[in-house]
Amino acid sequence: MGWSEDAARNREAWTRTNLEYTDERAREAWAAEPYWGLWRVPDADLRILRDVDGLDAVELGCGTAYVSAWLARGGARPVGVDVTPAQLETARRCQGEFGLEFPLIEADAAETGLPADSFDLAISEYGASIWVDPHRWVPEAARLLRPGGRLVFLCNSPLVILCSPDAGRVDERLHRPQRDMLRVTWPGEDGVEFHLGHGHWIDLLLANGFEVERLIELHAPDGAVDHEHYDFVGAEWARRWPAEDVWLARKV
Repeated sequence: MGWSEDAARNREAWTRTNLEYTDERAREAWAAEPYWGLWRVPDADLRILRDVDGLDAVELGCGTAYVSAWLARGGARPVGVDVTPAQLETARRCQGEFGLEFPLIEADAAETGLPADSFDLAISEYGASIWVDPHRWVPEAARLLRPGGRLVFLCNSPLVILCSPDAGRVDERLHRPQRDMLRVTWPGEDGVEFHLGHGHWIDLLLANGFEVERLIELHAPDGAVDHEHYDFVGAEWARRWPAEDVWLARKV
């Protein structure tokens, strides 16, 4: 199968990352109650994944598919889509251990090959939401959803990207312009990320037939400590400013 240049780069990068992302970490996420973001804000508090029972769901950029596992335990019928075979293999091992079965498809999240109007929920938790050009994956999500279907995705906040230097941790200075922000590469890293400002996100969602229902700006909870693995932003910074956004939209 041929891949776009960015998809091929990210596939390669996540193949290497998968060697470090142990099955133990994957199992921990599979076993957890649903949460959001680096500091695991409980979904029970945010009420994003309520009432998924009976829904057909697609996870775009599923990685090890723990979000799909959460959906399956909630009674949904998920399909996980990811470009990286190694990630999908980890997900399959977890399926066997947890006794959960749902389709896992190797595909670009912007070109899934799945039938149109087939899903009630499209979701991306740090998957396609930051690793695929949104001008490609948002139209695909719109195509896959039935009228009235929901789109939910988690991504970095624009502010955390603007305050990220090329090397080192997020600080209190603006290091890059917001104007024309989209494709972001980091020195020493092979992957390609995509980030938009809030206004650009709203315009893109509206242009693809969505209406925005909620934007949740996530902060680190009081008492949170720096993340064990993803320490590019500290908990102290994220208590003061939102490091992550959760978007909820509905296909009109």
